[in-house]
Amino acid sequence: AVAAADELAKQGKNTRVVSMPCRELFMAQDPSYIDQVLCPNLPRVAIEAGIGNGWRQLTGPSGLVISLDRFGLSGPCEDLAELFGFTPQAVVSKIKAFLKW
Repeated sequence: AVAAADELAKQGKNTRVVSMPCRELFMAQDPSYIDQVLCPNLPRVAIEAGIGNGWRQLTGPSGLVISLDRFGLSGPCEDLAELFGFTPQAVVSKIKAFLKW
């Protein structure tokens, strides 16, 4: 996520990365804090190198969730990131297509 945000910044696109190790703890916070962190009027993208279940709650129905939908492969992490579309370049491409940039 950070590498993709860095690449988008180089292209003149403003982004913000929010690290969320525990969705449940975050969602237990005061709604005003959640809105302060997630900026409710801006498009949201969730990137999860695992199953994307639950992230739609945070991106909203018009957000983008980039996640895995299958498992069972093993190999070097760089090769798997390429295969599953988790390289910074692949994430940037998905975000740009989603936002029509």
